[in-house]
Amino acid sequence: MRDRPGPTEPLPRPVVDTHCHLDVVDRSLGESPSPEAALALAREAGVTRIVQVGCDVESSAWAVRAAESTPEIIAAVALHPNDVPRIVARAGRDGLEHAYARIEELAADPATRAVGETGLDYFRTRDKSEQALQHESFRRHIDIAKRRDRTLVIHDRDAHADILRILDEEGAPDRVVFHCFSGDADMARHCADRGWFASFAGVITYKNADGLRDALRALPRDRILVETDAPYLTPVPHRGAVNASYLVPLTVRAMAQTRGEQLDQVCADLWDNAMSAFGEW
Repeated sequence: MRDRPGPTEPLPRPVVDTHCHLDVVDRSLGESPSPEAALALAREAGVTRIVQVGCDVESSAWAVRAAESTPEIIAAVALHPNDVPRIVARAGRDGLEHAYARIEELAADPATRAVGETGLDYFRTRDKSEQALQHESFRRHIDIAKRRDRTLVIHDRDAHADILRILDEEGAPDRVVFHCFSGDADMARHCADRGWFASFAGVITYKNADGLRDALRALPRDRILVETDAPYLTPVPHRGAVNASYLVPLTVRAMAQTRGEQLDQVCADLWDNAMSAFGEW
């Protein structure tokens, strides 16, 4: 376990952490700041807005409560693809239907701006029956996002082709964000052509992420976002330590360097794009 990273040099203009889990504590990474401390540290670093993302009913409800009480936060609600088979194993199909109903209720709350993170994760399961449950869940969440006019936040791990196929089959919502984008330059161009956003985490700073940096360079200025996925995916030089929104400047600076653009302009683009993706707040 590493010590918590110290403060970062503030950004010249404010940006949005478009994917964060303020409620998650993973002590194997180190001691996370409390949500209140995390927000204060983020403000000092120039990260003045946060999208708090749910992964199950409990964390989605937490996200909504946080958004209702904290002006800097908006909520995203969903069942994570890896959680869906666990719900069925624990509570059966009735339990899964109840969970969908609760997500639908939470998605209707005015503090909720997005449905996610939803999608497919083939890294953690090759079991075809579990993948089928993930497909069903992804389609259900797409439907909720469209009916509630919410942004769709996608978790895509080792499942690019099926993610794109299901989006085409179901019809994508008006606003789509690929959280922690992991595709190549061709996929980035495919997403940009459809008006979808790609959000980049600290992975962009990792030595072995050349393909991801190529994808970032392939995107137009109006399609890029930045995130932490805190407490995970901490940028270099703190990889392996606990992540939090105040470390976003490390990722933003790496993005500007990768794209060969001025930091001030990249910050402005990231802010404007977040407002386009999720609405003003």
